[in-house]
Amino acid sequence: MPFPSGFLSRSARAIAPRAPTASAAPSRAAEARRLLIERISDFITKHDLAVTAHNLATICGGLSGASPELAEAFAQREIAGEPIDQRWLDTLARLDPDGHARLAELETLMDKLEYALMRFAQTARSGQTETSDHRDAIGIQLAAMAEPNDIAQVLDLSRAMMARIEQVEAAMARSEAETERLRQNLAMARMEADVDHLTRLPNRRAFERRLMSAAAEARTKGEPLSLAFCDLDHFKLINDRHGHEAGDRVLCAMAASLIEYAGDSFFVARHGGEEFVLLFYGLDKEAARQRVDGMRAAQAARQLLNRENGQPFGRITFSSGIAEVTEDPDIRSALTRADAALYRAKQEGRNRVMVG
Repeated sequence: MPFPSGFLSRSARAIAPRAPTASAAPSRAAEARRLLIERISDFITKHDLAVTAHNLATICGGLSGASPELAEAFAQREIAGEPIDQRWLDTLARLDPDGHARLAELETLMDKLEYALMRFAQTARSGQTETSDHRDAIGIQLAAMAEPNDIAQVLDLSRAMMARIEQVEAAMARSEAETERLRQNLAMARMEADVDHLTRLPNRRAFERRLMSAAAEARTKGEPLSLAFCDLDHFKLINDRHGHEAGDRVLCAMAASLIEYAGDSFFVARHGGEEFVLLFYGLDKEAARQRVDGMRAAQAARQLLNRENGQPFGRITFSSGIAEVTEDPDIRSALTRADAALYRAKQEGRNRVMVG
C-alpha cells in the first residue's frame, strides 16, 4: 500500500543517504538520529500518548522504517483518518509475530529451572537416605564394640565419624527444605505471572497462551472458536469524576459480572486497561454475538453506586467486537477483525456489539 505523502520520507532520506563519504557519514548518522527523535517526540505529543518503553519501541519501529509491518500499519491508519491512540498501539502488540516466541522462550526457561530444582531435591533425598543408612550401620558397630577390652581410640574415631554424618544429614535436610521452598515459589510465580493483580482474572499473557492452544484444539476437532474484545464505554470520565480508585472498583465489578455470565462455558481475561477479552469454545461468531449482546444488555440495565461516597456511577456499558478465530488460518487475523469491529461499535454510538 502506498504511504501517505511525506510519510517516513524525511527519516528515510536521513537514515539512508546516498554514498556518503567517510568523513560525512558520522554527521549524517547523527542528524538522522536527531530527526528520528524529533519525529517520535512530535508523534507522541500530537497523539497524546504516554512515554513508555513499549510505546517508544513501537513508534520508533514504525517511524524509522525498521519494522515494515509497523510502518504500513501507521500508514494505513493515517490514510483512513482513524485515531492513533493508546488502545490502538496496544493492538499492534497483538500483531507482534515474535510475541508468542518470547512467551514460549520464557515458559521453556521456567520449565528448565523447575526440572533442575526437582533433580536437586531428588539428589538431596537420595544422599540423605544413604547418610542415614551409614549412620545406623555405624551405630550398630559402636554398640557391638563397646566392650571393656576394645580400643578407646577406635571408639573415639567412630564417634567422631558418627557426629560428622549427623551434621551432613542435617545440612542435606535443610537443603531439601530450601529446594522445596524454591519450587513452591516458582509455582507461585507461574501463577502470578498469569493473573491480573487488580481483577484477579487471567491476564493478557494467559489469554495469548490459551488462544494458541484453543485454536489448535478447535481446528483439530473441526469446531468453531470465537473471541470478543469488550471495552468499557467512557471509562476516562469515570476516572475523572470519581478518581482512579473508584475506576479500579468499576473494573473489578465488570470482571465479576463477566465471571458471573461466563460460568464454565468460556474463558475471560483482562487484556489491559478497561478492555476484557473472551473466548467462546464451540460457538461461531453469530452465536458468540448473541451471547455477548445478552451480557451487554444485562450490564447496561444495572445502576452502580460508588460506596465510598454514595454518588451514583450511573449505567456502566461496554462495546464489543466479535471475530471467529477458525475462519482464517492466521490467528492474528481474528484479533485484527475483532478489534476493527470494536472500533466500529465505538464509532456508531457505543453500548453495542459488532461482528468482524
